[in-house]
Amino acid sequence: MKMDASPDIVDKCIDALQAEKGYSIHTARAYRTDICLFIRFFVCDAHLDGAKHPIVSIADISPELSRTQITEYLNRVFLSHISQVTKESISRFLAVQVQEKKSKKTLSRRLSSLKSFFHFLVRSGCMDENPAEMIPFPRLEKKIPRVLSVDDVFRLLDSIPQTTWQEKRNRAMFETFYSTGMRISEIHGLDMDHIDFSAQLIRVSGKGNKERLVPVGQKALDAITGYRTSIPENPVPVFVNQKYGRLSVRSMARILDKIVVTCGIEHHVSPHTLRHCFATHMLDSGADLRGIQEVLGHSSLSTTQVYTHVSMDHLTRVYDKAHPRR
Repeated sequence: MKMDASPDIVDKCIDALQAEKGYSIHTARAYRTDICLFIRFFVCDAHLDGAKHPIVSIADISPELSRTQITEYLNRVFLSHISQVTKESISRFLAVQVQEKKSKKTLSRRLSSLKSFFHFLVRSGCMDENPAEMIPFPRLEKKIPRVLSVDDVFRLLDSIPQTTWQEKRNRAMFETFYSTGMRISEIHGLDMDHIDFSAQLIRVSGKGNKERLVPVGQKALDAITGYRTSIPENPVPVFVNQKYGRLSVRSMARILDKIVVTCGIEHHVSPHTLRHCFATHMLDSGADLRGIQEVLGHSSLSTTQVYTHVSMDHLTRVYDKAHPRR
């Protein structure tokens, strides 16, 4: 079905991606930024084949226009010249990103954003083919995540005081991180009715709104119970702030930073580090890689396989330190 090429075409694309692929608010915001960057580049910076000047000069745009009005204007200009977008246009845009020293991860996401955008435009009848389709993604280097030893994790968790309900909350929260390997966004969105205390399971809504069941240890469940019985309210979110509203992601990270400093651990530890620790320590203890993939909510096993490298690195260090004839 042909769609009108209106200035809000980017909004329509983002809405479609969120509806069809379940993209989070953060992913949608990043994709919107990437697409708008390309449109601005194409209209204002890129010299089209055979043209000596850009389509529109920034200097010619009225300073009285609001940011929204400028975006709508650039979108209109872009749509009126959409037939001139080529694979080379996109390649030039990516080349500028390389010159600006953007990381391969950022380049990969920006190309993914443009592939999705032009696929949407083709499907909507605004273009005949996707000019970004045949552009290959940059080869990403897989970074091996830093993890704490089991002893350091225990030391960190055991160092959290248990005097106030906020301290009990902190202990319960990070026990849950380490016990389940959940993402910070998943812990943030956790409600009490998602936890089955008798079955020791948590129903998690992960990326793309995909639900999965995650086992949780008794130590974490006991910590949650102890924390919840110490607060005067019975809010729906599991982890709450001073006003019993849902504790923000930023607050979780800030709380952990303070605990790490107090504990005396010298390098940075984020909530995501505890997810890495969970996966690595499970693998070290003999857990099946496919099972870890299911618990972590990874769509691809290759994402989970990074933890085999972490474990091998740990094994090599132990060997070098302990073997009498190394």
